[in-house]
Formats: sequence, structure tokens, C-alpha cells
Amino acid sequence: MENSLIRDGQMKNELKKARTQKHKKIIASIPYTLLFAYMAIFVLGCETSQTSSGNLDTTNITPTQSQALQIIQNALVDEDSLARVNAVEVIVTTGQIKFMPQVQRLLRDKFTPVRFAAALAIGDLRYSPAKSSLSQSLKDEDINVIVAAAYAMGRLGSTKYFEIVRKAIDNDDQTVRANAAFILGRMEDRNSLKLLKWAQEDKDSSDKVRLQALEARARLGDDEVLPRLWAIVYSAYADDRIMGIRAIGALATSKARDILITKLDDDILEVRLAAAEQLGKLGNRTGEMEVLEAVEKNLTTGLDREASERANVLAALAIGEICTPELTKFLPNLLKNESKFVRIAAAKAVLQCKMK
Repeated sequence: MENSLIRDGQMKNELKKARTQKHKKIIASIPYTLLFAYMAIFVLGCETSQTSSGNLDTTNITPTQSQALQIIQNALVDEDSLARVNAVEVIVTTGQIKFMPQVQRLLRDKFTPVRFAAALAIGDLRYSPAKSSLSQSLKDEDINVIVAAAYAMGRLGSTKYFEIVRKAIDNDDQTVRANAAFILGRMEDRNSLKLLKWAQEDKDSSDKVRLQALEARARLGDDEVLPRLWAIVYSAYADDRIMGIRAIGALATSKARDILITKLDDDILEVRLAAAEQLGKLGNRTGEMEVLEAVEKNLTTGLDREASERANVLAALAIGEICTPELTKFLPNLLKNESKFVRIAAAKAVLQCKMK
């Protein structure tokens, strides 16, 4: 399972078992924040049917773009809550304001991470029509949603609510603490670095909190995190390396870029694709050939369904950051993939490339 070149059946099964256990640990430790960036990569489970919700206005857009928009529209009402979370992330990334009334309704979703994602989206896009709904979310039964709603209220001008986020960083609940760290990184306030460093070094913080604090510090431009992130990027575990690569990308320095380039030679396809994606975000197309090889030579052939889904999601995400004609020609096929998460990632890529 670790890569398609492993030929010994017994060794492959042992590696698969080890990775499955590692994967389960990661899923258990992922805070709601990482659902945004990682759930499309790490989510598993049965494919469920999409729910039709009507056609969108497709004036002046290509058939491929129309298909991408319809995929996101469907995902917003999909019975799988993780599909709804991923759809919200796409809307935020691509600035699809026309979907925000639907996102606003997700503040009442039964699934807590969906409500969390919806509140963050309202804040990120400064969607002021939802402000009254946010006031209700400040009374949510889950503290994570309250913290996200406070962030959104602050982004909409009521900055006093940012204090709720700052106070949440020392919450005893590790998921709340990790989500607070994530949001502090999004608040673009370097005064938060002291809080993040405390959370990272506090003996009571879990690994997920420390990782999220590191990434938030990187997002705020704190070069001091580079040695720690470097170590994660060269971890023995591929999943850890992918997480480290995302954080390194957030740092967005020339040293970070150079480290990412070295990961284009990683033994694991998924790691190479993650590095290519982050380089693309930095405006560097060095990883184009790695992505092209993955999709052109169909390197996912022979992988099990889980590994194939992960690799195809990462390939689509990388295409969305690089957006060369040589890569975008593969998006129509990815939009038809059997996995809804691959389709959502491909839809995101189509919409991103439309913006460039």
C-alpha cells in the first residue's frame, strides 16, 4: 500500500496494516480545522449518492465549469456530512459568493464540523447577510462552533468577539484548543504568536494542538518554526510528511520552497503530490511533471480504493494550484471519478483555474 512498487505480498499486507493503524490515529486527532484541508485527503467510507438540488445559472461559462459548479451544489446537500464540509471549503477558496445563502443555512446542520465550517466561511468571505444567524451560533451547544462564530463576527466588524478565540487557546478540550490555534492563524494578527507558542509548548497540549500551533505560526510568518516543520516533513510516516508539507507551504518563504522541492523526490506518490500542490500555491510550477506523471501514467493503478482516492484528490488539488494546460486537460475525467471526494477536489481545481 505504501507505493505501487512493493511486490512482496506479505510485506505489502503488513505495511497496509501499519498504515491503517496510523491513519486511524490521525483521523482521531484531526481537529475540525483540518477537516477543511485534509478530510478530502483522509476521509474514507462508503460512497453515497448525490442529491440533486436544481441547476445553476451557467451563463458565460464552459460546460466543464458548469459541471464543477453543479458538483459543489450537490455536495452542499449531500447526505455525507464530510462532503458538505469539503464543499464549503471549495466555496471559500474560490470565492463563490452565490452559494453563501446555502452555507448560511448550514449553521443549523446536525453535524458539528459542518456548522463550524459554515461559520468560518462566513467570516472568511465577510458575508454580512449572515450576521444575525451568527448571533445564534454564538449560543451553539458546541464550543468549537461558538469559537468559529466569534471569529466570523470579528471579521464582520465586531472585533470584541476575537477575545473568545484568544481565550479558547487554553481550553482543556484539545479539539477546542487546536481549533482556536487554527483560527488565530487566520486572524492575521502577529500579536497571537505568543499565545500560539504557549500552546505549542504547554505540557498539556496534545500532538494535534502542537501541530496546529506550528502551522498557525507559519501562516503568521514566524520563521522560528522552520526547524520543527523540517523534522515533520522528513518523518518516517507519509501522513505526517503531508501535514508538515502543508505547514511548510503556509510559511511561504524561499527556504520553505526549497524544502518542498526536495519532497518531489519522496518515495510516496501522495507526498510528492502534496509537495507539488504547495509549490503551486507559492507560484512555483516545479512539481508539474510529478503531477503529470501521476495522471498521465495513471500511477494509482494497482492501489486499493483508499490509496487511489487519496492520490487522485491530491492530484486534483495540485492541478488547481498549477493550472497549466498540460494538467487541466485531465480535469474533465476527474470530475467523473467514482469518488465524490475526487469529484469535489476536481471541481475546486476547475474553479481555481478559472480565476487565474
